[in-house]
Amino acid sequence: MPIPESELILNKDGSIYHLNLLPDHISDTILTVGDPERVPMVSQHFDSIETKIQKREFVTHVGYYKGKRLTVISTGMGTDNIDILLNELDALVNIDFVSRDACPHDERIQLRIVRIGTSGALQADIPVGSHLVTEHAVGLDSLMQFYPLVETGLEVEVATGIQQALQLPYRPYCVRGSDLLREQLGNDMVVGNTLTCPGFYGPQGRVLRLDLRQPDLIQQFQNFRHQSAEGELRLTNFEMETAGYYALGRMLGHEVVSLNAIVANRATGEFATNSENVINELIVKTLDRV
Repeated sequence: MPIPESELILNKDGSIYHLNLLPDHISDTILTVGDPERVPMVSQHFDSIETKIQKREFVTHVGYYKGKRLTVISTGMGTDNIDILLNELDALVNIDFVSRDACPHDERIQLRIVRIGTSGALQADIPVGSHLVTEHAVGLDSLMQFYPLVETGLEVEVATGIQQALQLPYRPYCVRGSDLLREQLGNDMVVGNTLTCPGFYGPQGRVLRLDLRQPDLIQQFQNFRHQSAEGELRLTNFEMETAGYYALGRMLGHEVVSLNAIVANRATGEFATNSENVINELIVKTLDRV
């Protein structure tokens, strides 16, 4: 049955509603950044750029790097924007915009989506300036209250443990990212478990004029441990998108990994004085490996 116009919304030129892209505008490997101003930081390394498109916070450059066609897109902040990004990217490759029918399951295209983002470390032994690849992501946001995410036994245990440790009235969600992309892109990076927060201030334990409901929130994050047959799992860093990427990527059938430039350490109180260099080093490293 065709997808109604109210559900699959297209612009007058036939492009997908928010991203403003046509199927020809994306490659099979997509690099994402949060800040729109970081898109040219990536595409400046391209050998050539064939397309530049912008709508709202979604800036897209398509080009070639060492002969490989790549797409880089900015997402803005938060898993609400990742909900838009992942669903619309998937629609571009797995829905026929003319007939409005989803492709048969055996014909669906799998994308490789690589988040290149900034993050703050939670543990003192993760130095500012390092690069971290996320193995598991834990979402404190509410996005997965609306989707039928299937978690493994370990993922449920970790999420339940965090719920109990933080005394939350809801259970967070926990998702493992792409093993394939993690091994390909993050072989010399810190391997970590990322906490995705629904905000930058209170949810990440920052106090300006508002007090926290849990004054020891950062300590709770830092002290959390889960023991399993696979070893000890601790929370290494936090940001605002990765869990949404991993959960939607799993359900839609795409390979997704999150690469993090560590620009702050909340345990030591440090912030990188050369944060742009840390990010650019991660960008170049990623481009050379994709």
